[in-house]
Amino acid sequence: MDIKSFLKLVNKYKWVLILVPIIAVIITYFLVQNLPKQYSSETQISTGLLDPSKKVISNETTDFFKVSQQFSNIMEKFKMKKIINILSYNLILHDLEQPRVAFRKYSEKIDSLNAGQRQEVINLYKQKLATKSVLTLADNDGKFKLYDIIESMGYGEELLKKEIDINHTENSDYINVEYVSENPNLSAFVVNNLATEFITNYSSDVSSNQNNSIRLLDSVLKQKELVMNDKNGSLSTFKRSKGVLNLSEQSASVYAQISQYESQRADAIRQIQSNQGAIATIESKLRGSDSFVNGSSRADNREIVSLKKERELANNAFIENNFRASDQKRVDSLTRLINSKSNQNSDDNVLDPRTSKQALVTQKLNLEIAMQQAKSSMRSIDQELSVLRGRYSSMVPYDADIQNYEREADLATKEYMTALDQFNQNKSGQSMGLRLQIEQLGLPGNPEASKKAIYLAGSGLGSFFLCLTGIFLIFIADNKIKTSAQLANATKANTIGVLNKIESNERNIREIWNDKSGNLNYEFYRDMLRSLRFEISEKMDVDGSKILGITSLVAGEGKTFIAHCLAYAFAMTGKKVLLIADELPVVQSESKALATSQNFQTFLIKKEIHTEDLITIMNKSTARESLLETQSIKSLKAGFDVLSKEFDLIIVDVNALHDINIAKEWLLFTEKNISIFEYGKAFAENDREFAEYIKKLPGFLGWVLNKTQIGD
Repeated sequence: MDIKSFLKLVNKYKWVLILVPIIAVIITYFLVQNLPKQYSSETQISTGLLDPSKKVISNETTDFFKVSQQFSNIMEKFKMKKIINILSYNLILHDLEQPRVAFRKYSEKIDSLNAGQRQEVINLYKQKLATKSVLTLADNDGKFKLYDIIESMGYGEELLKKEIDINHTENSDYINVEYVSENPNLSAFVVNNLATEFITNYSSDVSSNQNNSIRLLDSVLKQKELVMNDKNGSLSTFKRSKGVLNLSEQSASVYAQISQYESQRADAIRQIQSNQGAIATIESKLRGSDSFVNGSSRADNREIVSLKKERELANNAFIENNFRASDQKRVDSLTRLINSKSNQNSDDNVLDPRTSKQALVTQKLNLEIAMQQAKSSMRSIDQELSVLRGRYSSMVPYDADIQNYEREADLATKEYMTALDQFNQNKSGQSMGLRLQIEQLGLPGNPEASKKAIYLAGSGLGSFFLCLTGIFLIFIADNKIKTSAQLANATKANTIGVLNKIESNERNIREIWNDKSGNLNYEFYRDMLRSLRFEISEKMDVDGSKILGITSLVAGEGKTFIAHCLAYAFAMTGKKVLLIADELPVVQSESKALATSQNFQTFLIKKEIHTEDLITIMNKSTARESLLETQSIKSLKAGFDVLSKEFDLIIVDVNALHDINIAKEWLLFTEKNISIFEYGKAFAENDREFAEYIKKLPGFLGWVLNKTQIGD
């Protein structure tokens, strides 16, 4: 938000901000002169929720969240329709039964009743009070309009609720009931009667609710007890009929025995299998050709025997032949053979084969005996396992049944214990329940301090802020562009200059530029025009641009006049300027006479130009003709090239952007562009597309806010 603009608007309406609060204060002053005095009365009710001295269990912890909820519930019950209606009955009965000390003057509805009718009304109200009936519009349907009578005296429910204040100070044990009225006795009666009736009704309701809860819980407790006893009896009967003491322990014991015997059976099977393997190995050795068991072969033994027989025959021959040498050699040769064979048998049979074979046979017999023992034990183990498994299988159905019985009995017992806890808690809560009592009665007091000053201050401040709010709404609703910041924000582009409005009909820039009369309007315009000239010159000198286009959103925003003024301003710096614009009188820089205008379309055809001293003008055709329909782009560019060589600066008065078809053609030949926006105009939604178009052009320099008011 533009704070500066808002403050200007506030300054514009300053007399409204001053006069309206003064008038409001004056009117309020006369209105509050006849206000009646107000009397307040307050009663205090203790609850015992936060007072340790009133608790049965002094070390009981306090749940402040729960306590806060209890205080809220109590204060809400104060406002219940039934409680307020009881207060209404007591108030109207007091005034009807004791007319001399009535709190308020009788209304027309009561004055219109005679003594008999008043007594009937009193009896009807007493009946409703005795039954604690709620007062509604339906009570107007009888002989007397009971609802309207109470409302006419100001004792109606809605009015009492507005004037009765019920509050609780944080961390306090007290609830305060306050009432303000024009009668001190009425104020005291209201708070005391309301507190008394509330405590009576609240205590009665709490007691009734607690007794109903006790009876209900007692009934539920007895039902739970019957169910618990029935379930436990069923469990006991099942155990006695099935001879079960503790099924879980018995089944665990049997299962442990089964596991033990299965382990023994597995050991016996492993022993039998290992013995069978060992026996098979021994038998294989006894049948095989193991040298440690069978010794040397029979062929070797027969060969030795044969050699010994041959030696014996050789000895006989040696003797018979008279000990011939040849026979001796034969005997020696046979002896050597026998010794060699014998030595070989000795090397092959280190152990005694008979001993090894005897050991294997003995081991085989022992293994066969052990295997037979294991097989015998297997039969006894299988018999015992069969018995134990039968016993365990017989327990499985009992286990399922007994689990159901135990689960039901346990659930019934838990439900009973829960009900018993609730019963005991409710019973103890009833004995230690909330005890409301009046700690301080409401008394008639002195009148309260006058609130006239508050009313006067409230009316003055309220009217002031109301007017200020109205001005703010006017400011928010006003979407007119009045500052360069607003223009920049609306267009999302830079604002490079601001020009004030020339109030007179004088359209001669020479008169404005050379004025010495102290006309502030002219002085400000010259200064702003120089500033704009500097901004444009600085940006065009960066890349040596020479052709400047000046456009606007719509016609009539002053772009043509600004084009002529800029041409004069640049000429004052010594630049040779060509202005292509709509017709407007311009003064020559030296002779101070109007320059002779030439036609731009004629120049395009003849390519002839008559230059003035510093400012040369070419008027655009008054007809809204298309440039491209008169000459080709190539010819137009050639014409502008000729002009660029001749002049230091070319200013083109481009058509307004709303004539977008013509404006686009002129903008093809400009190198830099500015756009003019008139002060005080709103930036319409359909102008945004034109603003976006000109902003996206490569040579766009920014916006100029024209026709501003000096001092705004």
